[in-house]
Amino acid sequence: MPVKHPPDYEITIPECKGDILRIRDLRFAYPDGRVALRGVSLNVCEGEKVAVVGPNGAGKSTLMLHLNGILRGHGSISIAGMSITRENLPIIRAMVGLVFHNPDDQLFSPTVFDDVAFGPLHMGLPEAEVYTRVDEALAAVQMDDFGKRLSHHLSAGQKKRIAIATVLAMRPQILVLDEPSSGLDPRARRSLINLLRELPITMLISTHDLAMVEELFPRMVIMDEGFVVADGPTAKLLEDGVLLEAHGLEKP
Repeated sequence: MPVKHPPDYEITIPECKGDILRIRDLRFAYPDGRVALRGVSLNVCEGEKVAVVGPNGAGKSTLMLHLNGILRGHGSISIAGMSITRENLPIIRAMVGLVFHNPDDQLFSPTVFDDVAFGPLHMGLPEAEVYTRVDEALAAVQMDDFGKRLSHHLSAGQKKRIAIATVLAMRPQILVLDEPSSGLDPRARRSLINLLRELPITMLISTHDLAMVEELFPRMVIMDEGFVVADGPTAKLLEDGVLLEAHGLEKP
C-alpha cells in the first residue's frame, strides 16, 4: 500500500502548448523492494528551465533515469507527445539529452572528439554531418579546441562540459542533468552556471545546489520520499523556511 504523503502546497500541473515532457502517476520500486517514486506527475513546457530538489533518497535521480527509458516504472511518460516504449526508445534517447551525475560514466572513448561523435555516429549520420555536430556541440560548451584531448585527462569541470556536449551533439529537445554542479570547485561551478544560462534549450535538472537554482531556474519542484511535495515559482518556495526545513533543504 503506498505511503500517504499529501503535498505541502496545492500543486497545479501547468498546461502549455507544446509541452515537452508529461509524466503522470509514475511509480517505481527497486528489486530490493525500496520504493523510489510514489505517483509522480509533472509537466515541463517547451523552453522552461526547471529544477528538481530534495534530500538524498527523495527519488530525484530515479526520476531522471526514467526520462529516456533506462528505468521503467508504472505510469505514463511522454516526450513531445511520444510515449516511452521499446519501439520508440532510439528516437526518445535522441530527444532527451541525459547528463549523468558522474561524467566518467558518460566519457569512455579515447578522445573528446570520439566521445562527442559517438551519438551522431550511432544515429547513422553521414561523416560530414557528424563533424558538423561535433564542432557545434564543442563550440556550445566553449571547448572548441579540445577535440584531440584525452577525455580522462580533463578536469572535473571540463569533463562536465564535454559530457553536456555529447548530448548536445544529438540535438535533443530537452536537456536533463543529474547534479551538474556536484564536485566542482567554485571557478568550475561558476563556469557551468554561465554555460547553462546561455544554452537555449528546455532544461530539467536534479540538484542540491539551491544557490544555482535561485540564480538560474524560475521554477522549482521539491521531492521527498518519492513524492512531489511542492511545485511552483522558485522565489516563492525559497522564501518558505518551514517548507525547506521539513524536506532537508536550506535557503541559500
